[in-house]
Amino acid sequence: MSVSVHILDNSQGRPAAGVAVCLTRCADAVPQPVGEGFTDFDGRLAGLAPGPLTPGTHRLVFDTGAYFERLGIAALHPRVVVEFDAAEGSERYHIPLLITPFSYTTYRGS
Repeated sequence: MSVSVHILDNSQGRPAAGVAVCLTRCADAVPQPVGEGFTDFDGRLAGLAPGPLTPGTHRLVFDTGAYFERLGIAALHPRVVVEFDAAEGSERYHIPLLITPFSYTTYRGS
């Protein structure tokens, strides 16, 4: 199972480059770090998990506050947190995120 993300800034009409993203496994009492990185010029980050995901609940944290701060825009959400359940045998999880300074939307992509 691989994990990738794609962030689009709907308020600017372009990909959100340079957004820090962190992936953790949440099944235990203490979340376990899995991977982290920054979105590229196209707002994409692939390979967040160095190997197959362990089935269970995982959390993506997107540092959207720092992104908007770099643009000189005050944002309502300092970060976006998306939790998802990784099922046994699933090959890929692609999580797109659409952001504005005051809202966000996410879904399971293909």
